[in-house]
Parts: sequence; C-alpha cells; structure tokens
Amino acid sequence: MVPKLSYPLLFCVFLLFNQHCATATLNYADALEKSILFLEAQRSGQLPANQRVTWRGNSGLSDGSSNQVDLVGGYYDAGDNVKFGLPMAFTTTMLAWGVIEFGNMMSGQLDNARAAVRWGSDYLLKAATATPDSLYVQVADPNQDHRCWERPEDMDTPRNVYRVTAQNPGSDVAAETAAALAAASIVFKDSDSAYSAKLLQAATKVFDFADRYRGSYSDSLSSVVCPFYCSYSGYHDELLWGASWLHRASEDTSYMSYIQSNGHTLGAEEDDYSFSWDDKRVGTKVLLSKGFIQNKIDALQVYKVHSDNYICSLVPGSNGFQSQYTPGGLLFKGSDSNLQYVTSTTFLLLTYAKYLTTNGGSITCGSTRVSAKDLISLAKKQVDYILGQNPAGTSYMVGFGNRYPLHVHHRGSSLPALRDHPGRISCNDGFQYLYSGSPNPNLLVGAIVGGPDSGDGFSDDRNNYRQTEPATYINAPFVGALAFFAGNPNIWH
Repeated sequence: MVPKLSYPLLFCVFLLFNQHCATATLNYADALEKSILFLEAQRSGQLPANQRVTWRGNSGLSDGSSNQVDLVGGYYDAGDNVKFGLPMAFTTTMLAWGVIEFGNMMSGQLDNARAAVRWGSDYLLKAATATPDSLYVQVADPNQDHRCWERPEDMDTPRNVYRVTAQNPGSDVAAETAAALAAASIVFKDSDSAYSAKLLQAATKVFDFADRYRGSYSDSLSSVVCPFYCSYSGYHDELLWGASWLHRASEDTSYMSYIQSNGHTLGAEEDDYSFSWDDKRVGTKVLLSKGFIQNKIDALQVYKVHSDNYICSLVPGSNGFQSQYTPGGLLFKGSDSNLQYVTSTTFLLLTYAKYLTTNGGSITCGSTRVSAKDLISLAKKQVDYILGQNPAGTSYMVGFGNRYPLHVHHRGSSLPALRDHPGRISCNDGFQYLYSGSPNPNLLVGAIVGGPDSGDGFSDDRNNYRQTEPATYINAPFVGALAFFAGNPNIWH
C-alpha cells in the first residue's frame, strides 16, 4: 500500500506552536471580493459610473493619440503608471481561467470578476486590432515614469506608445495576448456571444502573427521593457500556451495539430517549476493535462506526466520534492515579489486537483500517493498564510484582517486623493509621500503585496518595493483560488 502524507496534522501542530490555531475561520468570500476590488484601483482610462474605488479618477485619456490610435483603458501593472502589455495580458488570462474553472463558486462576485476580465480584454482587443500586422504592447517609457512619484490622474511624463511588428517581432507578448483574448472569449461565450466571437477572432489573428513573425519582444524593444518585464524564458512557452488556449476556446482541431507538431520544440518535455507572467510552461502542462485526464487524448499524456512532476516537486517528503518553504510554511521562489509565485502555484494546485478528481483523484510521486485532497490542503496552507495565518500574524492582503501592510509601494495609494487634494502634485513633489513614514492615505483594499522573505521576515516600508509593491498578476490567480475556498467553506483536507 502506497503511504499517504498527512499535511493538515503537521500544519496544525506548527500553527499551534505559533499561536495561530489552524481551525481559525477565515472569511474567504470577503477576501475574494477584496481581491477583485484591487483591480479597480489599477484601472486606467475613463472610470465607469459603478467604480467602487472612489479615490481613483480618470487617467491616461489620451493614451495612443501620439500614434493616432485609441489605447485608453487597461490596467497599470503595479505601483507605477505604465501599461505593460505582457503582464497585463497574463493578468487577463489568469482572471479568465479563474472564472472558467471556479466561476460557479464566485456567487455574488461573478459579475465583478467578469468586469475585471473585460477591463483587460477590452484594452487588449484595441491593442490587437488598431493597426494591421501590429500589436501595441506598452504605453509609457518606464525609465521616464520611474523618475516621478505622481498620481495617475496627474501624470505628465511621456506616454510613448510601443508596438511589435513583422520587422520587430514579439512572439511572447503576442501569443500571451492571444491566450488572454481566447480565455476571455470562453468567459463571455454564454453571456455575450457577439463579444466572445470578436475576442476569439482577434485571438486567432494575433496568434498567427506571433507564430509567423518569431522573435522576442525584449530584443525588439530592449530598454523600455528590460529589466522591467524582460521575456527571460523566451517565446516558445507563450506559443504553446497561446495555442492551448485557442484550442480550448475554439475546439478547432488545427490547434491540436499545432500542439502535437510543435510541442517537442516548444518545451512539452521540459520540466519547469515556476509559473509567472514570464514563464508559462507549467501552466500549459496543467491546462493540456485536462485533455488526457478527462478525455483520454493520448497525444496529451506527456503534459500529464510533466504536470505530475511539477506537483511532486511541491510536496514535502515526496519523491521529486525540490521546493523551498519558509520556516512558517510559505512557498519561497525569490526575494522579489515572492507572493506572485505563491498565488500562481496555488491556482495550479487547485485546478489540477479539480481535473484529478474526475479520474481517480491521485498521482504517485515515487512511493508516495498524493491525492487531490492533499493538493487542496497544500493550497489552503498557502492561502491561509497570505491571509494572516503565519508567524507574524500579518495578512499580506491590504484591508483584510486586523493587521496588514500600511506603507504600500503604490503611487495612487500613497499620495492624497484628488478629492482631498484637488491641486496637482508635481513629479518631484510627490517623493515626499514616498519617503513619508505615515500610512498610505488611500487604503488599497485587496492588494496583495510582494510578501515576506525566506525567513518569514517583512519590512512594511514603502521604499521596500520588493516586499511592499502589489501587482495585478499577484492578485489575478488568487481570485480563482479564493473562489474555490469561498465555495467550499468547510473543506479542510
């Protein structure tokens, strides 16, 4: 008989020693609502009448005008005022995937989640269709933007527009944009079929553009995207990811043929242990494994095998384990914004658990059987840590719980709101607020910050961007994860 690990008991013992009882109830529905609310604070463009984050105002209303195109809208990625296409597209893909897998558990938040997807997909649709054989991938020069500490409503730094073309390709950002549009088309297939069809049509064209004109956008745009959002993993992972989403959205067999023909070249047989805005390999494997697990498509078995390897790498005590956890039990991948890897991993654990449940519900890691329930327990531990069940007793979601970061690295949140300070705050005058020891005047509710270090240490310092800066792509995968636990409030293991 294959032994089964018992994480809940071990975790409970740990928490008791740290005076945080594992049975404490967390309000996952409240966290879900707040995780989506944060995205409203990141909106660029003309804000709608039902905007709930009222300390924000309209911004970037002339974006794209320098190139005679409309690029108004979309999201600011993190604590600055740049619209970066690669992380914005990934954010949109992950928000959509969360709705696709766990939308039935979102209850009263489903409309807000769809609105969050649409704010991204509306912008990406414009960026993809404004000019033939081009994709607009960025608004603003980050080198100029970062010289100022300004509210988005005040910004007067250059709103330069950047695009990839056949001559200056960007297969990575284009294929990710195709993935986002395709995933969003699934979200709106039943509620707005015309919009869904428009998204899918655009996704098809953008993917063809990405595949036909191959190259990395980092090479084409250099210093305006690097080192901020360099495509370190290259573009092969996005091509396979984009094709996978187009296959799921369109059910067109040509995409399955593409996956079968190109999978080996594009990384199907490579093990990778990180999932982020840059590296899609693991996410693609989990996404495609569904076809083998549920539909027995033999050509997709390789993705199930490598998904299992990924899962085994996360499970302490199992064969194949090669992850690092903090003393308090948090998955640790890197010192810069570590929680982005935690939220993305958590989402994959829960999604894979969902797929496995339809087919026996377990995998084997050498001599250890790991069940879908084990994956849920491991995911829950990460979610609960972020929400405050950790050695510091601190929630890393702003506005959730009794203790959370107050000095968030975020321009709009840290500067007085327009309603409180109608006069313009100039580029250099804003820095007094960056270096102020006072809490942010505008609570950035729902924002998940970069998080603690490898020893569970955290410095709530606005200038400590590695730990205190939030980002849309930290929150996006967490929306689906929180929906799962909000929809299953009594689940423990």
